[in-house]
Amino acid sequence: MSIYKDLRLKYKNHQLKVALTKAKKVLDFSKIPYANKNVLIIDSIIPEFDKDSGSRRLFKIINILLSHGFGVFLIADKKEYKYNTDYVAHYRKLGVVVYEPSIDQTGAFVTKETFIEAILPKIDFAWLHRADVFKTYSQLVSSNKSIKLFYDMVDFHYLRFIREWENTKDSKTKMEAEKYLDIEVENCRLADKIITISEQDKNALKEFYSEENKMVTIGNVHQFLDVKKTPFKHRDGLFFVGGFSHKPNQDAVLFLYHDIMPLVWKKNKHIKVTIVGSYPTKDMLDLNSDRFKVLGYVEDISEYFNTSRVFVAPLRYGAGVKGKIGQSLEYGLPLVTTPIGAEGFDFKAQADHVIDTTAQGLANKILKLYQDETVWEEVSEASKEVLEPFSISHIEEQVLKVLK
Repeated sequence: MSIYKDLRLKYKNHQLKVALTKAKKVLDFSKIPYANKNVLIIDSIIPEFDKDSGSRRLFKIINILLSHGFGVFLIADKKEYKYNTDYVAHYRKLGVVVYEPSIDQTGAFVTKETFIEAILPKIDFAWLHRADVFKTYSQLVSSNKSIKLFYDMVDFHYLRFIREWENTKDSKTKMEAEKYLDIEVENCRLADKIITISEQDKNALKEFYSEENKMVTIGNVHQFLDVKKTPFKHRDGLFFVGGFSHKPNQDAVLFLYHDIMPLVWKKNKHIKVTIVGSYPTKDMLDLNSDRFKVLGYVEDISEYFNTSRVFVAPLRYGAGVKGKIGQSLEYGLPLVTTPIGAEGFDFKAQADHVIDTTAQGLANKILKLYQDETVWEEVSEASKEVLEPFSISHIEEQVLKVLK
């Protein structure tokens, strides 16, 4: 860290400490509740369960831990003066002990590191969520030698970046892929357990790290919503959802807009598209029109799953299991995606209706599902079977397996 950045950070933290002192935001360490077994979870953010798939998955894992009597401690890897506390109250209502900047009873500033050091003697498991988080905190956390250290990959970052490079041929992206491969392999070496999100990610990782006995797959949690569906004839439009802080989602929307929809509109100019997702970039918002609506973040997206005719997810790169695909299946909404979008899901006989690689192939499948009610119903009915491996009971079993 440069001298300037170091001084700036100290100044920002001093300002924050003054504000916390004035607000009397005091943390009494003696009143922190502990369970018989306690899990420290560190993520890059306080998980925004209504905005991105990784956060939704971690939110489900936290609920599983709480339901089995574990104490859960949650920290976001954010500079204290940038700490976003929008979701803190929700997790506290569940019974999670959530770090946020405060002062202790002596008036000292409680940083993330101070908080971790204070609770560490009572922690049994450290669940470090994402590659950079593990790299940053593994040494501090493992100073308690009795702690079991878990590396939750969320997705195999190297695989995501190398696929992006294969698509763009951008040299910086290849360098990023190689950087993350080094980080992820070292993380695996240090961890007691490695948590992969899919068997595909696990198999890809095994090419670079061979200790399979340390690996456990914990996917997303999805449950088929067995409710009355809006009939085919009362639905219209295509739907996409995805957080735009994630580059594969930006690329998918651009691919949809520039390459796929012109082919669809040649055959049916009346088909409209709705794009929903948190943190939309200017590039995304500039695509907005009457027949290609870019709405940004929407709190309740169930209406779109219930009234759209086809879900689209033309992802050209990425890794892991895509939560948007699981959400579409939960609602029994037929979808069209790529092999990368479909990873982790076994569509069986329906794959021919759902998966393609080219713009023309994806456009043809969109039009088929959009216009053929019989095929639409067939694909919709198959959703329940596709989701069976993502049931809460299966994921719960895997979470408890890690904690043995």
